[in-house]
Amino acid sequence: MGRGDGTGRIVSPDGADDTGTRILHVDMDAFYAAVEVLDNPSLKGKPIIIGSPEGRSVVSSASYEARRFGVRSAMPVSQALRLCPQATVVAPHFDRYLALSQQVMEIFHSITPLVEPLSIDEAFLDVHGARRLWGSPGEIGRMLRVRVLEETGLTCSVGVAATKHVAKMASTISKPDGMLIVRASDTQAFLSARPVSALWGVGPKATVALETRGIRTVADVLATPRGVLDRALGPAMGERIWHLARGIDAREVHTERIEKSVGHEETFHDDIADPAVLRTELRRLADRVGARLRSNGWEAATIALKLRFADFSTLSRSQTLPEPTAVGQRIGDAAWDLFHQIDLRMPVRLIGVRAENLRPAGVAPLALWDDDEDWRRVEEALDGARERFGRAAVTRATLLGGTRDLGALPTNPRPPRPPEH
Repeated sequence: MGRGDGTGRIVSPDGADDTGTRILHVDMDAFYAAVEVLDNPSLKGKPIIIGSPEGRSVVSSASYEARRFGVRSAMPVSQALRLCPQATVVAPHFDRYLALSQQVMEIFHSITPLVEPLSIDEAFLDVHGARRLWGSPGEIGRMLRVRVLEETGLTCSVGVAATKHVAKMASTISKPDGMLIVRASDTQAFLSARPVSALWGVGPKATVALETRGIRTVADVLATPRGVLDRALGPAMGERIWHLARGIDAREVHTERIEKSVGHEETFHDDIADPAVLRTELRRLADRVGARLRSNGWEAATIALKLRFADFSTLSRSQTLPEPTAVGQRIGDAAWDLFHQIDLRMPVRLIGVRAENLRPAGVAPLALWDDDEDWRRVEEALDGARERFGRAAVTRATLLGGTRDLGALPTNPRPPRPPEH
C-alpha cells in the first residue's frame, strides 16, 4: 500500500491539457481494504486494518481512515491498534483480491494491449496507440476510472504523463479516487516542487544522505553538481537521480512482467529461540519457494535469508549458488547455511526465505554432475500429488504436526496473468 493517507491530494479539472502524454499509471485505492468494504458495506468510512486479529500478524493494508492515524503496511497489528484503537481488524481474503485484480486487469487489456502490471493492484498502460479508438490519454484515464467503478465497485487513481516515473508520482498525489494529468511541457515544473523522497529509488537512507547535504527538493537536485550526487548516493544512483530530476525516463511499458524474486516469510505467534524449530520453518518456507519457482518456470541463482529478532532488529544474508535451482531441498540447504552464520543473540520473531536473480528454468549450461537430480524427481512427484489432492496432501515428515505458518503469505503477491487473446 502507498504511504499516503489521502490528505493534500491534487487532481486535474475536467478537460485538463494532456498534450505530449502517453503513459497512464493506474493504482487501486487501498485495494485490500476497499475489497473488504465492498463485501461488507458496514465497514464503509471506518478505520480498517487488514491482518490477523490474533497473534503476531503484520498489517497487509489499511483504509485511508486508519492511515491518518499513522497505520502503515508491514507494521505489527499490535502497534497499529495502539495508534488507532478504534480500528476494525479484518482477516485477509487473498483469493478474493486476486479475482478482482484479474477483473481490473481485463479492463486495462480491453483498452490497450500495452499493459505492465506492477502488482495485483497497479499497472502502467501505454495508450499512445489507443487514441484513435478511445480518445486522448486524459479521456482514456477518465473512461477507465468510470469503467473500473461500474464493473467492480472499486475506485482507482490515475496519473497521466509523458513518462512512467512522472505518471506514477501523479497517481500517488491524486489518491484516493482522483486523476492528475502532467502535460509534457509541465514536467519540469511538476518535478521541481516535489521532495527528493518522491523520486523513484530514493528510499529513507538515500533521502537522509541527500537532506544532510541540503538537497531536499527536486529543484535542489537540479542545482547540485553531478559529482556531489555521486558521492552522496554512489555513481549508479547518482546518475539515475540526475536523469529523473530532469524528467528523463526512457523506460518503456513492458507487457511481460519479469519476477525479480520469490519469497515467503512468517511472523511467529511467540518468539522462537530453538534452532531445531527454526530449521523446520526454514524447510517449510524453502519448499514453498521452490514450488512457486517450478510452477512459474523459474530458477534462482541466489538465496536470501531474513531474520527479525524479538527487539524488531532485522538482518538479511544471501548466498549465490554454484548452479541456479528450483529445488526446495537445495534452497533449504542454502538458507540453513546462512542461518548457521548468524549469532542467534535473542529469540526470533520473523523468518523468511527468498529466491533472487531469477532466470527461466533450463537456460543455464548443464553441469557435469546434477547433484539435485534425485531431489528434483521427488519434488516434481510431490508437485503432481499436491495439484491433484491439495497442498496439504503430502509433505515432509519433519513438517508434520501443528502448523505454524497459517499467517505466512507470499512477500510479493503477483498480479494474475493477462487474459489470453
